[in-house]
Amino acid sequence: MSTVVAQSLHVFGLRSHVANNIFFFDEQIIIFPSGNHCVKYNVDQKWQKFIPGSDKSQGMLALSISPNRRYLAISETVQEKPIITIYELSSIPCRKRKILNNFDFPVQRFISMAFSPDSKYLLTQTSPPESNLVYWLWEKQKVMAMIRTDSQNNAAYQVSFNPQDNTQVCVTGNGMFKLLRFAEGTLKQTNFQRGESQNYLAHAWVSEDKIIVGTDTGKLFLFESGDQRWETSIMVKEPSSETKNLGKIQESESLIEFPTISSPVPSYEQVMLARSLSQLTMPQVFAIAAYSKGFACSAGPGRVLLFEKMEEKDFYRESREIRIPVDPQSNEPSQSDKQDILCLCFSPSEETLVASTSKNQLYSITMSLTEISKGEPAHFEYLMYPLHSASITGLATCIRKPLIATCSLDRSVRIWNYESNTLELFKEYQEEAYTISLHPSGHFIVVGFADKLRLMNLLIDDIRSFKEYSVRGCRECSFSNGGHLFAAVNGNVIHIFTTTSLENVSNLKGHTGKVRSIVWNADDSKLISCGTDGAIYEWNLSSGKRETECVLKSCSYNCVTVSPDSKIIFAVGSDQTLKEIADSSVLREISAIDVIYTAIVISHSGRMMFVGTSVGTIRAMKYPLPLQKEFNEYQAHAGPITKMLLTFDDQFLLTVAEDGCLFTWKVFDKDGRGIKREREVGFAEEVLVTKTDMEEKAQIMLELKTRVEELKMENEYQLRLKDMNYSEKIKELTDKFLQEMESLKTKNQVLRTEKEKQDVSHRERIEDLLDKQSRELQDLECCNNQKLLLEYEKYQELQLKSQRMQEEYEKQLRDNDETKSQALEELTEFYEAKLQEKTTLLEEAQEDVRQQLREFEETKKQIEEDEDREIQDIKTKYEKKLRDEKESNLRLKGETGIMRKKFSSLQKEIEERTNDIEVLKGEQVKLQGVIKSLEKDILGLKREIQERDETIQDKEKRIYDLKKKNQELEKFKFVLDYKIKELKKQIEPRENEIKVMKEQIQEMEAELERFHKQNTQLELNIAELWQKLRATDQEMHRERQKERDLEALVRRFKTDLHNCVAYIQEPRLLKEKVRALFEKWRSRG
Repeated sequence: MSTVVAQSLHVFGLRSHVANNIFFFDEQIIIFPSGNHCVKYNVDQKWQKFIPGSDKSQGMLALSISPNRRYLAISETVQEKPIITIYELSSIPCRKRKILNNFDFPVQRFISMAFSPDSKYLLTQTSPPESNLVYWLWEKQKVMAMIRTDSQNNAAYQVSFNPQDNTQVCVTGNGMFKLLRFAEGTLKQTNFQRGESQNYLAHAWVSEDKIIVGTDTGKLFLFESGDQRWETSIMVKEPSSETKNLGKIQESESLIEFPTISSPVPSYEQVMLARSLSQLTMPQVFAIAAYSKGFACSAGPGRVLLFEKMEEKDFYRESREIRIPVDPQSNEPSQSDKQDILCLCFSPSEETLVASTSKNQLYSITMSLTEISKGEPAHFEYLMYPLHSASITGLATCIRKPLIATCSLDRSVRIWNYESNTLELFKEYQEEAYTISLHPSGHFIVVGFADKLRLMNLLIDDIRSFKEYSVRGCRECSFSNGGHLFAAVNGNVIHIFTTTSLENVSNLKGHTGKVRSIVWNADDSKLISCGTDGAIYEWNLSSGKRETECVLKSCSYNCVTVSPDSKIIFAVGSDQTLKEIADSSVLREISAIDVIYTAIVISHSGRMMFVGTSVGTIRAMKYPLPLQKEFNEYQAHAGPITKMLLTFDDQFLLTVAEDGCLFTWKVFDKDGRGIKREREVGFAEEVLVTKTDMEEKAQIMLELKTRVEELKMENEYQLRLKDMNYSEKIKELTDKFLQEMESLKTKNQVLRTEKEKQDVSHRERIEDLLDKQSRELQDLECCNNQKLLLEYEKYQELQLKSQRMQEEYEKQLRDNDETKSQALEELTEFYEAKLQEKTTLLEEAQEDVRQQLREFEETKKQIEEDEDREIQDIKTKYEKKLRDEKESNLRLKGETGIMRKKFSSLQKEIEERTNDIEVLKGEQVKLQGVIKSLEKDILGLKREIQERDETIQDKEKRIYDLKKKNQELEKFKFVLDYKIKELKKQIEPRENEIKVMKEQIQEMEAELERFHKQNTQLELNIAELWQKLRATDQEMHRERQKERDLEALVRRFKTDLHNCVAYIQEPRLLKEKVRALFEKWRSRG
């Protein structure tokens, strides 16, 4: 193994077409695929940790995280074979828990996966043509069950478990919505698809038995236990202005109106191909994510809808709309938000919603912000920064600043900071950018576009072009190490420009094929180039001629670099070797072992070498190169590496690839030979600002200052005016209040005189009242005493009466009990004797009935024998009739022969008229289509009618048989009725006697009831008398209490009066005391 080590530090990129490509590990950490890694990214602290893909992996296809957030499953293809790796996320670093790679069934790829609620089982879906759904006990690498989900090569997009049930799973795809249950080692479908088959793109469980499903036609369905319960459609409204508005236009409910962790993404390429072919205008629902209030779903390009559950009913309504904002840096701002949302995921607390898009972007929004924006749609924000959405074609770095410059086929140029891991500048253009180079000072870039080569300034907030060259389709460009020159490739010609006068200094011609790579030597005296023609040339820039050359036509070179001492050239190409070239000859060739090297870079110290491969891996080697194949290989990208660079201090390795990702690696040599170079001067903090920008800002500042001064003057003037107004108002108010005070004084004097008059009148009234009260008290005392005496006498008389009554009633009750018991005994004896007589008579009657039944059976047999004879006679009659009919039939056959002859003559006439009919047939054919469809309906209805006729006939036969039986039974009934009447005649006299006895018993019982009623009435009378007594007692007590209260009041009043009399010599005090006495007794009154 090599002693040169590379550690992945940070990645700028996302692979959005991996199924289920984003989810939360916890509230701060998200996991997403980038390159050939899964990245754990802390949103708050901005650090990244990496879970590398398997060795020789060709890229990740699908991800799934367990509900307990402990395990991560990654589906990959390794050397054309599928593999599932399960990592334990809780361990640091994440370690491989299980690898599923031995399959007893045919499989090409695993395109979707899901963990069970308890994380013990794993559900995997394979790609067509097999389309197998596999149910794993993953810890034991055991297949529990397997079923083929589709036999028509339709794609399945998503599988999931019921969040509360390990045994229930759901699969959705093109024309496929299946609910399956695992039982007894098999998966069985539990639902039946009704209606038209839809292209179901995504689904999410909203409860234990309810699933929301989205289609490519903008429809959302709610299924409960496999049956559709609710439906809504999201349509694109044709806009009146340039910007299009999406809206929900249709909603239908059925009779019954009505979380996974994140929603995976279907095969986006397949869906978009179908979309371009059919030219759909409907928004496609690529992603659905459930949360506690309802669910979120993608609703066409750049748009997410939140649906909340209605409280009263069991269905959902649209509550919020979230949009991707328009990017001002885009070359087409109106189109920058038109990107499909492929995956949605809620944080565990449901505070944050994260979305990934088809342009490899990550967006997030805090859910509380969506509630604030009433009516208007909320807007996503970038989770990190805008990322490249296509293959990165150019990579550059500088010396004076920690900057990385990249350009891509997504027509954008981006400037990154590898120290703070942020995006510094970003701009999109009309044309594709193929190559980029950054000036050593970090202030300028040169970019090769499809139409021109542009030299640009990196300003504080913009990338602005200041010189354009008519170099079309420039695929390679590079600033010299000193920054005074730059080279640009145009096909097979290399143009050299100076950065001082910006002129073309020289053109280097000699390559017969396209130049693929150029590199400057340390002192910028020479330029090395390689191309598809298999040639490597070393150019002398002072003369513009080739100094050395090495041509190998069988090899198409991809990249070239030179050692720090400029003596040895290293080149890699299509022949799967690394070549070491010196003095126009190949010194060594080192095999790449079944891969093509696409990029190469050597450290400035000359101790470390790194190469990039066509499968996206990085190989770290020490230099000088060892004789054995010693290198460390690292998983990096999911596509061929396009460019590699080392920073000037040899601390960081930068790699970009066709997967649109940029990786930064920390590199070092374990032997300590590549000791880091100490920087004498720190990174420059200066930025470029144009003079016009500065002048504009200065002008704006002046305008603002003048505006501030004007506002101060205005405020002072306004304050003075207000002071004047307020002083006038204060004067007016003081005058008013003085006038009011004088008027109130006069009123007060008037009220005092009135009060004195009222006091005199109150005194007179109190004296009158006191006299009246004393008289009334005396009268009441006399009356109450008389009443009490009378009531007491009445009470004693009533008490004596009640005692007498009680004694009498007790005697009567004793006499009645004795007589009743005697009468009951006599009656029981009498009726028991009668019952014995009746039972003997009943037994005799039963014996008579039995004899009559025997007689009835004998008569029945005789009747049956008579009926058989009659049937035979009828049979003979009908046989005779049949013979007669046959004879008549023969005669009719003769007549039909004659008719046939007539028919043939008529047929000739018909043939003559067929010519006329053929003319009408044309019209008939048109109508036949309609007739056939109607005939089919008629045939169906006729079949139903026939079936119903047959059932009716069967029922009529039964009815006929039952009627016959009924007639026979009615005959028997008539005979039996006659006999029953005779028996009743015998029973009637006995029943009359029983009736007489019953009437006697009823009379006796009526007498008993009368006695009971009399007793109860007497008891009620006694109770009433007791109640009256209690009421009179209570009245007496009340009256006595009143009397005591009045006496107490009189005493108190007398004492108060006595106290007032003490002041009879002082009239003023006497007056006050009397007034106080009056107020006191008035309030009590």
